[in-house]
Amino acid sequence: MPFVKASPVTVDFMSRFTASEQFDKVFKEGMGLVEETANYLDGPGRQDARLLDRHGAVAYATESMRLTTRLMQLASWLLLQRAIGAGEMSQDDVKQERHRISLSDLGRGKPLNGSEQLPAALNDIVERSLSLHQRVLKFDAMLNIQSKAEVAANPAPSPVSSQLDRLAAVFGARS
Repeated sequence: MPFVKASPVTVDFMSRFTASEQFDKVFKEGMGLVEETANYLDGPGRQDARLLDRHGAVAYATESMRLTTRLMQLASWLLLQRAIGAGEMSQDDVKQERHRISLSDLGRGKPLNGSEQLPAALNDIVERSLSLHQRVLKFDAMLNIQSKAEVAANPAPSPVSSQLDRLAAVFGARS
């Protein structure tokens, strides 16, 4: 029986991931947290901030900026993954957009003078955003590993290999 080389089967991990219940749950949580944060900062958060002294007010402003930056980056990542999974973006678009999203610098940050005065509602939203950030970092690492594995499984053809194949064809035809 002759040996038949099986062709590799590529599993579209991104489509499966973005269609999963797990991604849907994180996506809804992320978008819900963005909306909740906007509502808090535009409403009750304004009244809470007025009750703080100078140090507390600076801590509040700094922490709310960290929070909104973190959530915008997370929302951008979630939306990008959904668009990739749905096939709505070309590979060039994906590369360009990925460079605009930075997940690595979104952590807790340095302790702030006056942070002990921050309202409990703000602290709660901050902690939930940090938890979401950790989950997204894990997903991103998992997707990057998968992407690298796909590249390794389907390497670009070697120019030397193609030249050797041509030489073999020429000399094989003459023998």
